[in-house]
Amino acid sequence: MNSKVTTQGLLTFLIPSLIGVFLFMIPIPYQKGVTIPIAILSNWLQGLLGESIPSIMTFIILLTFIASIITKTVKPSFIMDKPFLASLFDVNPVLFIARGLAAVFAIMTLYKIGPEAIWSENTGGLLLESLLSVLFTVFLFAGLFLPLLLNFGLLELFAALLTKVMRPLFKLPGRSAIDCAASWLGDGTIGVLLTSKQYEEGYYTKREAAIIGTTFSVVSITFCLVVISEVGLHHLFVPFYLTILLAGFVAAIIAPRIPPLSKKPDTYYNGKKAEETREAIPNGYSPLRWGIEQAVQKAKKNNHMSKIFQEGFQNVLDMWMGVAPVVMALGTLATIVAEYTPVFTWLGMPFIPFLELMQVPEAQAASETMIIGFADMFLPAIIGASIESEMTRFIIACLSVTQLIYMSEVGGLLLGSKVPVSFLDLILIFLQRTIITLPIIVLAAHLIF
Repeated sequence: MNSKVTTQGLLTFLIPSLIGVFLFMIPIPYQKGVTIPIAILSNWLQGLLGESIPSIMTFIILLTFIASIITKTVKPSFIMDKPFLASLFDVNPVLFIARGLAAVFAIMTLYKIGPEAIWSENTGGLLLESLLSVLFTVFLFAGLFLPLLLNFGLLELFAALLTKVMRPLFKLPGRSAIDCAASWLGDGTIGVLLTSKQYEEGYYTKREAAIIGTTFSVVSITFCLVVISEVGLHHLFVPFYLTILLAGFVAAIIAPRIPPLSKKPDTYYNGKKAEETREAIPNGYSPLRWGIEQAVQKAKKNNHMSKIFQEGFQNVLDMWMGVAPVVMALGTLATIVAEYTPVFTWLGMPFIPFLELMQVPEAQAASETMIIGFADMFLPAIIGASIESEMTRFIIACLSVTQLIYMSEVGGLLLGSKVPVSFLDLILIFLQRTIITLPIIVLAAHLIF
């Protein structure tokens, strides 16, 4: 081992990183299934707090909006003089309006006042009582423990080991493999949070952050099982999941090479332009040796526990106050449109001839699920469950997972995060992923059925 790497330095890198890997990436048996420790901690706290979580989230959303109003009008020094608090509350007009809508929707949903369209179990109720209740506990534990993955050299090691794979295939640095693994084994929300933090800290360019956030924040294995069970095909989970992996892999190769992702600037959060040599491994080093040396150097800079706890606490506040209101506002609006208007049915009509051309049974019924996943990933499975053809239900379940961009969770999280994507970007990427993955899924379905 290189003389720069001491035993103490190696342990400073390994121990926190391995704890982080265990918490975020190691599947363990849990309640007749498998999940990751972060999810188990999240479920435990949900069980402990029970029905009080919607009230807590409503309070957090309302507090965020009030703090944003005070910051915008009074500009108090105790907020403006602290960069973290200033960035949290001194937001742009779009986010300010989203926080106002979220506060109104949350109060109406909590107390079931006003039009039922806003607070019903399929709109505001779905967001506040189901999704945000999960996100409250996931954000708490993921935020607190994220520094274990980010700050002790694990990403530096993967950057050296995997860049020669990730760069030619997906136009991404090797460290992005961690984001994908955390999403795949844990949850897409964790992948978005990892990506946003890495982008803010200057490890990803705008283009890389946009690609990772919209391409690699994949749905967890656990939730895939929920989707395939909803359409009554849980006995086909293995071919279902293999189909998702294949279609997602193809989309991950194509999407970064076409607009809007290919047009994102290759500059960092601070505006600095990316350098061609930023991932180069010096002469005389193997990727493993260079990666370990970089990892140890990173770990040495982050061995103050007070700083780690402070960063973890700031992560939690950033997620609760920065992300949750956007998810509540946009998710509620999207589910209202999906539930009470025929907009998504109309938008799905152009898919009917393509589905018929690909010999998909019950093409018209299937077309109604093609676009509605943009509102919420679970809606296509709920609607598709009543379709008679098993093959069509299989296609709908696969597509709903590979589309990836849904406003009630990942889409809302991306817009609430620092990842540089707009609402229009998300619409375009959703449609691209639908068009790219649908033929692959249909071909697999014809082979299976």
